[in-house]
Amino acid sequence: MKRGIIIVAYWLAAIIFTASILMSLDYDIGHAAIMSLSFLPAAMALSFFLPKVEKTQEKKERVLGAIFIILGVMTMTFFFIYLWQLLFAFVIDGASETRWDMPSMLWNPVFVAAVLALLAYGHFHLLKWLDKKYPTDGPITFYSVYKKISLKREDILYIESRDSEVWIYARDGQQYRNRTGISQWEDVLGSGFVRIHRSYLVNRTYASVSSPECVCVAGKELPVSRKYKDEVFRMRRSNY
Repeated sequence: MKRGIIIVAYWLAAIIFTASILMSLDYDIGHAAIMSLSFLPAAMALSFFLPKVEKTQEKKERVLGAIFIILGVMTMTFFFIYLWQLLFAFVIDGASETRWDMPSMLWNPVFVAAVLALLAYGHFHLLKWLDKKYPTDGPITFYSVYKKISLKREDILYIESRDSEVWIYARDGQQYRNRTGISQWEDVLGSGFVRIHRSYLVNRTYASVSSPECVCVAGKELPVSRKYKDEVFRMRRSNY
């Protein structure tokens, strides 16, 4: 409940913030408030989809994925801007030429991208803060080979990334395949899990550091990469 209220409050603040910028472009308060709604769907989409560009993919694939997402949200924003401007010109203001003369800044992709990035960046970090402040204790639901699976966080031992799939290893010995990227699993599972390698995400409860290069989970030795050694070292200290 608190999470929902905070998120709604953020987007209301985002509307006020965007409207204040538009008022500086010679919109009155009513038109500015309506026009600010042009940015919200795209900013929400950007904050949702951009973090899902899987970090374990090749650099070229990540860049292309990010470009497609950015182009998509920019196109969405310009569509809504044009739509609202038509509404102002031909419905609300009775074909007013003044209202049809849209400020040049709203056709500037750099300006539009900057506003979207600011709103999306704030929302993304708000969600990360909320995950820590109000962690979700419910089961994780996902699909494995077209079958809906629900697992409690404490029943997941570790996640392994294998090319375009991840494998979820459960305490009861079951293994599940899923196409959600390991970085997205890291966000979903939260602070109870630690990334030890580009291909491995382990449950802190069942992980023990057997050497600087390995972590043991349920008898399985998993490699630790140089990038994540500091995190593994902090995990080892916290276990003492």
